[in-house]
Amino acid sequence: MGRRHVSRPHPRTLGDHVSSTRHAEVAGGGLAGLTVATALAQHGWSVRLHERGSELREIGAGIFLWENALRVLERIGAYDDAVALGDPIGSWRLFDERGRPIQDDWMKDGATRLITVKRTELHQALAQAARRAGVQIETNSQVSGATPEGHLLLESGESREADLVVGADGVYSSVRRSLGLDLVVRDLEDGCMRHLVPRRPTDVAGEALEYWNGGRRVGIVPVTPDQVYIYTCCPAKDLAGRAQPFDHAAWGDSFRDVRHYIDRIPDQSRWAAFHDVRTHSWVNGRGAIVGDAATAMAPNLGQAACVAMVNGFSMASVLAQHDDIAAGLRAWEQRQRGVSDATQKYSRLYGKVGTRWPRPLADARSALVWLAGRSESWQHRVNVAAHAGADLVGPRSR
Repeated sequence: MGRRHVSRPHPRTLGDHVSSTRHAEVAGGGLAGLTVATALAQHGWSVRLHERGSELREIGAGIFLWENALRVLERIGAYDDAVALGDPIGSWRLFDERGRPIQDDWMKDGATRLITVKRTELHQALAQAARRAGVQIETNSQVSGATPEGHLLLESGESREADLVVGADGVYSSVRRSLGLDLVVRDLEDGCMRHLVPRRPTDVAGEALEYWNGGRRVGIVPVTPDQVYIYTCCPAKDLAGRAQPFDHAAWGDSFRDVRHYIDRIPDQSRWAAFHDVRTHSWVNGRGAIVGDAATAMAPNLGQAACVAMVNGFSMASVLAQHDDIAAGLRAWEQRQRGVSDATQKYSRLYGKVGTRWPRPLADARSALVWLAGRSESWQHRVNVAAHAGADLVGPRSR
């Protein structure tokens, strides 16, 4: 390998913050990368964030923001911008093939908030918070890896020296791979399409609805005053379910009670496969991974992005208490990993029950889910991220 050019910014004033000698290089301009970059900058770090695209941009439709993520947004000053047009959700109801309600308040209790927002608006709110904190954002900057000694490697051949390098570069993270943290990246053999459709006055408000029929699931969630978020999930082998253009007839036949929503789905929709990432560790020396690079999971519990944001925020909080960055990163992983692993586990279980359950045993599935919903301890375990994750962030400020 050829010799790499090494660069590192000089200590400088970043917005209202004066940098210490600590500098971080962050790979990835998604939700996790922006959160950790902002939190570090607010703790006095100089931070440079690398986005491989020509601009900061987020794709997707709606997103669930549970209590844990809402507290992060409050702490970094992005809450008002993120939820300005969002919908507070008071309940999450689940229906089976026969149209029977098998959960009246799925994963919801009075102690946790849930707000649904457009994913693009959340991303913009985080980007604005990052800029206010003084994060230096480099676009068209493609990362090829990192070293435990604190070098972020670019595909251009340059090497950026830092006290900390963070990989928030997605499921197929080059930072994770180069740091030797890979264990398994698994295609869960199911996935979904996400849609935004026009909202009508008679549409659902203040609650999320989910319908199951065999391996297919449809979620219907208000997301702005003018739009409804619909997700259509199915096994990868369900070719009609994942067909492009969108097969309105196939989905309408499976979910006749909500066909008036399905008919509004645009023809062109993008199928996204679900993945599960498991690692030996999140840390090697002064290199760390966060977000999908460390904890990718199916979005079955609405917690994938929330967990990523909490872990990014907490990294900065824990490092503020440690002079030794490598030791601080180890303490951070020990603090956060239990909640993240549990959330991944229950997300996998939800997918097995909701998408891969044998069709002849559908009534048994309904009975099982109904019983689980009446167990407070089970519900608390499934929603551990909203409770324990929120506690790790700190008390709510609203």
